[in-house]
Amino acid sequence: MFGELLARLAWTLLIVLSGIGLYRLTNRVILARVQERASGLAGLRPGVAALLYFTTPDCMPCKTVQRPAIRQLQATMGARLQVIEVDCTQQPELAEEWGVLSVPTTFILDDQGRPRGVNHGVVRADALYEQFKQIEQKE
Repeated sequence: MFGELLARLAWTLLIVLSGIGLYRLTNRVILARVQERASGLAGLRPGVAALLYFTTPDCMPCKTVQRPAIRQLQATMGARLQVIEVDCTQQPELAEEWGVLSVPTTFILDDQGRPRGVNHGVVRADALYEQFKQIEQKE
């Protein structure tokens, strides 16, 4: 009985770790795929880090959680941040080019316009701020 419990625990751990690894690998593939696309992004100002935010008009988590978090991030970072919001219903080809599978999806772009991170789903303002701080420290 104890051996069966350990085997189930081991399989559970293996599945969880595989999922985390697959998530990280997927993000790396998406970031590698969009490296050249950022330079042609409308509204991107060179020299300023950017948050590329994919949303839709009917996305409730976007309205109730993500947009307020982005406003808070903008208030914290001020002129060091530009936000580019993309409505996936109006620009589905752009969402497809960037590999967006669900909304909200946010991409972290450094001040050279290079994608440095991607978030699938809602992300808190403090987590976004930490991601921008990390890319500022690496430069």
